[in-house]
Amino acid sequence: MLPESAEDFRTIWLNPDDHSVVQVIDQRKLPHDYSIHELRSWTDGVVAITEMTVRGAPLIGATAAWSLYLASLHGIAPEAEIRTAAAALLESRPTAVNLRWAVERVLARVDTASQDSDLVALTRLEAESICDEDIAICRGIGEHGLRLIEEISARKNGAPVNILTHCNAGSLATVNWGTATAPIYFAHQKGIAVHVWVDETRPRNQGSQLTAWELAANHVPHTLIVDNTGGHLMQHDKVDLVITGTDRTTRCADVANKIGTYLKALAATDNNIPFYVALPSTTIDWNSRDGILEIPIEERDPLELTETCGISNGKSICVRTVAPDTPVSNYAFDVTPARLVTGLITERGICSASEAGLLGLFPEMREI
Repeated sequence: MLPESAEDFRTIWLNPDDHSVVQVIDQRKLPHDYSIHELRSWTDGVVAITEMTVRGAPLIGATAAWSLYLASLHGIAPEAEIRTAAAALLESRPTAVNLRWAVERVLARVDTASQDSDLVALTRLEAESICDEDIAICRGIGEHGLRLIEEISARKNGAPVNILTHCNAGSLATVNWGTATAPIYFAHQKGIAVHVWVDETRPRNQGSQLTAWELAANHVPHTLIVDNTGGHLMQHDKVDLVITGTDRTTRCADVANKIGTYLKALAATDNNIPFYVALPSTTIDWNSRDGILEIPIEERDPLELTETCGISNGKSICVRTVAPDTPVSNYAFDVTPARLVTGLITERGICSASEAGLLGLFPEMREI
């Protein structure tokens, strides 16, 4: 289970006894088995990202950074090995922008290093900085998003604030705190009554297997629901607020997130329920304006849809749930247009879902 103190939690870290090994939580085995997976080479990092041992845009970025550190350790020509690793990492998950951001950030440090620079020390420092900054970003999102929950709690005279989320945008998707869950954890720690509706999030079940697990570990009241229940709950006044994460957001605030997010935004709009996106600045694609046309949408293995895995008699099993040779389309993400987003919760504050709103918080990006 997660440690009692959220401050102590990490999803990725350097093995303190062996600095040639990076350790992560194996999210494929949750919620039934909490186990540590070891990355000993950059190729291990690529596999961990591709096979979803690690998940969530910020954590994918951190894993990519640590993978480049591992590349610096094992190459006969470290710089060449780092560049080979970077090319492979960039191909591993196309939608989440954090991965490219992290890889390009480390490469920029390598590019400006002197010939006698210690690339091992340099890449390690950059990976550590990326992780530390992610924690600070998520803490900022939590502090700003807390205000939304406090306002609803006040209007309800302290009755539980019902929050719906989709996929996993929790601590497991980042280095710590999460994005969509950060305001929830901050509110819970402050003693505000909250209750979370957790979408199962088919086909990989990140909601039922990850979000529900970490909310339980942190003693946050929650209820698991099937993906199509959200609209019904909204119609019956059982949702006060929707908060989701994002894997990539354009400068005009179109939001790419786990498949099904768009439908939640439509239902929220129809029922006049605020729909917020917890938005780390590292997930903003400042070079993109139209999310529907410009954001690549990953299609994943049909087995994610045709098979279901779980525990039976203490053993992990996977069973086929559809007829053989059934055609399958397995889109992993969809795009929610900015017009359906009430606002964006960033580490610098809350803004409207618009280019003007984002630039108001990040004016240094105006000329990009």
